[in-house]
Amino acid sequence: MNIKIYQIDAFASQLFKGNPAAVCPLSEWLPDEKMRLIAAENNLSETAFFVQKNGQVELRWFTPKIEVNLCGHATLATAYVFFEEMGYPEDVIRFQTKSGELTVEKRNHMYMLNFPAKHAEPTSAYPQQMLDALKCNPVEILKHTNDFIVVVRTQQEVAQLSPDHTLLKNSGIRAVGVTAVGDEVDFVSRFFAPGSGVDEDPVTGSVHTMLIPYWAKKLNKEVFYAKQLSERGGTLKCKLIGDRVEIGGAAKLFLKGEIYLH
Repeated sequence: MNIKIYQIDAFASQLFKGNPAAVCPLSEWLPDEKMRLIAAENNLSETAFFVQKNGQVELRWFTPKIEVNLCGHATLATAYVFFEEMGYPEDVIRFQTKSGELTVEKRNHMYMLNFPAKHAEPTSAYPQQMLDALKCNPVEILKHTNDFIVVVRTQQEVAQLSPDHTLLKNSGIRAVGVTAVGDEVDFVSRFFAPGSGVDEDPVTGSVHTMLIPYWAKKLNKEVFYAKQLSERGGTLKCKLIGDRVEIGGAAKLFLKGEIYLH
């Protein structure tokens, strides 16, 4: 059995930037463990798998360790494959996922994700190990389910973070984003997901479902630009639309080939 594979740099207008994701079209679903093993072999933060049936596209995402319920950059990468490699004829594609229906609209060279907004709430119930691992001075800490947002004062603080990843993994959290007002953009962030087997994610669409509502309120605006300050880096165009968010970026094809499952 052979499976096509594409690797796309998402939220990037040039290669070796943004967040690389693998995309694997399937004729039918493989066993979950087989998909996880493929994701582990790819050794990227996420591998997307999709199946087309009954006029719909079902989409799932796996890290090297687990299946996740939402992934922005791998959704953008999958949309790129449909629009640029499979000749998808319309401007909007709809994906059926564990987070409900997600759409991606192609606008010139940009791919605009439409995701549910997540409203993180201020909390004092956080593991001290998380802050010890991040080694930062928070202005505010927010929580949504088992994910945290830590707000600091400056872009420089975000850029200079050097977390203790072992301590962060032992803190028991799924993920934490660290954010601040930006110098050249509206806000910046970094994202660490020890509970999903990802020390630092290069560019993360899903965390922006929390960051966009937060910064929309703080900055009193609905449209803005964001930058994720990982080593690879990436820029996102963001918009709050009621209880939804729009997250946009470019993408570049890095490779395409076949996986041999024999």
